Amino acid sequence: MQFGAVLPHNEIGTDPGAITAYAQGLEELGAVNLLVYDHVIGAERERPGGFAGPYDKDTAFHEPFTVLSFIGAVTRRLELVTAILILPQRQTVLVAKQAAELAVLSGNRLRLGIGTGWNAVEFVALDETFGNRGRRQAEQVEVMRLLWENDVVDFDGEFHRIELAGIKPRPSVPIPVWFGGAAPALLERCATLGDGWVPLGTPNDSSRQRIATIREHREAQGRSMDGFAIQAQAQYAGGDPERWRTHAERWRELGATHLSVATHNAGPTDVDGHLRRVAEYLEAVRDV
Repeated sequence: MQFGAVLPHNEIGTDPGAITAYAQGLEELGAVNLLVYDHVIGAERERPGGFAGPYDKDTAFHEPFTVLSFIGAVTRRLELVTAILILPQRQTVLVAKQAAELAVLSGNRLRLGIGTGWNAVEFVALDETFGNRGRRQAEQVEVMRLLWENDVVDFDGEFHRIELAGIKPRPSVPIPVWFGGAAPALLERCATLGDGWVPLGTPNDSSRQRIATIREHREAQGRSMDGFAIQAQAQYAGGDPERWRTHAERWRELGATHLSVATHNAGPTDVDGHLRRVAEYLEAVRDV
């Protein structure tokens, strides 16, 4: 497995020097990738009707393409991963353009993890439809790949119309698209369209069954799991070297190819503290 880290979005702060030190520190530690979460706006919990989501207006999120562009400029090897970008609340062609630019300028280090989202408040604010987000996501992936791979695109779908147009610059190699989520329809889309899966759970029987479901869909299409990757996550909080190692071994047994540790929500610390946490984790799992 390849090991990386999750950007401590609500704790990393906004100091460019600190973010640079963090990203370069990850490379020095040998972390392979950096995962960045995504939310555009946060809701007020006291709004009419209430709000019970895990994140609200007081939780900070860096914008994925912007912060990964910055991090790509101050690093050389670190894989830049959205995990996940809420694709259906964004304009597809613009995302294709942004992703292509980031891939080009980073030397093809971008991995685009996408999801459908859960927060209707964001969709309303961004003037996108919440109810058809799953169906729209599938067409979005098709449109983005056409734009990345072709000089001119002529596409007439259910949600998109492109009349003999294209984007430049385009990436020199395909941008990997990984799907996050666990709903049955999502797992089928992931198996059909995805280069990998981003589970949110733990390495338990449910995860094992979901991987089996993806495998079954791929086999029904005459495709194997060769080249298909799985990006899991670990939590520093509440763990210790033995638990981290056991957790990693269980994910490896299920077929995970990547595992990144989240170091936030484990008590107050600074950039050096987050790097120390990553170092502790990597040391614990280095032989897995």
